Amino acid sequence: MECKKEQNLKHCNCTYPCDKKGVCCDCIAYHLAMRELPACCFPDKVEKTYDRSFKAFAKAWNL
Repeated sequence: MECKKEQNLKHCNCTYPCDKKGVCCDCIAYHLAMRELPACCFPDKVEKTYDRSFKAFAKAWNL
């Protein structure tokens, strides 16, 4: 499967500089291995805190 990095970057809200930006499969795998979620799972205001925990996700979406 061909990576659609340029297309993905148009919708990526991550403000942290890293080499996985736009390469969603690598980003998701990395964050799940760290027991957290990637930036795209969070509203922009919450993403800027860099708290990617499941707890922060639940709080952000009032779950």
